[in-house]
Amino acid sequence: MSGSVQSSSPGLDPGSIAALASTHARRLPALRLYHGERAARHGTLYTGVTSHLIQRICQHRGGSFGGFTDRYGVKTLVWFELAATMHAAIAREKRIKNWQRKWKIELIEAANPDWRDLAEELGLPPLSG
Repeated sequence: MSGSVQSSSPGLDPGSIAALASTHARRLPALRLYHGERAARHGTLYTGVTSHLIQRICQHRGGSFGGFTDRYGVKTLVWFELAATMHAAIAREKRIKNWQRKWKIELIEAANPDWRDLAEELGLPPLSG
């Protein structure tokens, strides 16, 4: 995991949340995992990379991004990791996309056992039901 700025989920560390909320930190490449509308462990999982985490969360929540996440209602951020470079984030994304579902669930639950929406910890409002 070289080149990664990461902790397994900066969303759980208040210092990282504050850093990410700053204008500069929001522009770091980020790898993220979302889950869909069904019960957390059984819902659709989506892995992706972005150069602007907050903006991409808003796009997924609003359905303006289209594609897979819109079609399957994937809106809840359950895990993310910051990377030093976009190249490092893309390499990690490719590895995780090849993982078994069980491994992805273990990654999420190691940092976020309750499957909370980490977007709320980044200052975004709760998803409306």
